[in-house]
Amino acid sequence: MTTATASRIDTAAPNTDRIGRGLAVVAALATTVAFVNGIMLTLNAPDDRLFIEGWRVSSFAIFAGLFALLAVRPRQSAGVWEIVLAGKTALVVFGLAIGDVPEARLSAVIDIGLVAVVAAAYVLCRGWLAWRPTTTNPTR
Repeated sequence: MTTATASRIDTAAPNTDRIGRGLAVVAALATTVAFVNGIMLTLNAPDDRLFIEGWRVSSFAIFAGLFALLAVRPRQSAGVWEIVLAGKTALVVFGLAIGDVPEARLSAVIDIGLVAVVAAAYVLCRGWLAWRPTTTNPTR
């Protein structure tokens, strides 16, 4: 593929790119809210839940950071889109499978929303292009 072709592909549909990045920002902000709420839950957690609440809070921080990374560099993060989608999809499946366990249903519903938002952002930002060899175009 020539550089001209690669540049044309990389700069195609700037509006969809902005929308996709905006969706990634929404996911990052929503996860940051969950992180802050998780801190409050951890501070008030009984001793037998302290570790699991701390683990969950750290996961919120990691996912918020990954969503922010995808918003800033959607086509320079090979594998990140796919890891985030796989991780959130696994949580949805697990949450639906265990059913009536406290928090499982609500978490599954929230994660279904996140999967939909991130999948839309992936398509709009053309996240799969992160796997292509780099070009001379710095906007990749």
